[in-house]
Amino acid sequence: MDVTEATFEQEVIERSHTVPVVVDFWAAWCGPCRQLAPVLESAVERRDGAVDLAKVDIDANPNLARRYRVQSIPFVKGFRDGEAIAEFVGLQPPPQIESFLEKLVPSQADLLVEAGDESSLREALIREPGHTDARVALGRLLLAEGRHDEIADVLTPVAFEPAAAGLLARARLASADQPDIAAGLGALDNELYEPALTHLLDAVRVAPAELRDDLRATMVGVFAELGEQHPLTSRFRRRLAQALY
Repeated sequence: MDVTEATFEQEVIERSHTVPVVVDFWAAWCGPCRQLAPVLESAVERRDGAVDLAKVDIDANPNLARRYRVQSIPFVKGFRDGEAIAEFVGLQPPPQIESFLEKLVPSQADLLVEAGDESSLREALIREPGHTDARVALGRLLLAEGRHDEIADVLTPVAFEPAAAGLLARARLASADQPDIAAGLGALDNELYEPALTHLLDAVRVAPAELRDDLRATMVGVFAELGEQHPLTSRFRRRLAQALY
């Protein structure tokens, strides 16, 4: 569909909350745009309604070109949930276009992760064994149910991710006989992050060497869950560094 400055908000931003939308910024005088268009259209059509394609003529819609900083065309952006999450510039080969679309369209494993129950998460891992979000979600579920002996098999393949490493560390700390560790883990179970981090930090300051790394990994895992911009992450990351070094 052709989209204009008057219809962009509804046809792209609002629509992307329902289905991902690919926006092709082009112009009639652009030869590579004419070459890209049928390849992009074909790739979208093969997804049978899982993604929409919108076209913006930058000559007729200069404000949109400025808004999205279009400096060279063809310029393609992908929107999901109201946000631009992927883009590419220039004429791309079909495999690159397929890879771009895969970033926008949730896989079957992604949909199973959204369901969130154990059977769905395990099915997601059958379909995509390397799906990090599925492994982390299943690890959280097992931890909440006290099934610590099952967590290592699920999370070890993705232990390079701070969230996964943090959950593995929490499982190992569950048997630690220290009041601050017990209090911190209990607060985490109830998503009481500030008291949890406070207790864990106090534990870091007095813990023997064999526990300190697991305490650090647990706190870093909480930071990953909260996000780098969260005030607790900023405050306690600095305090953790001071306690460790």
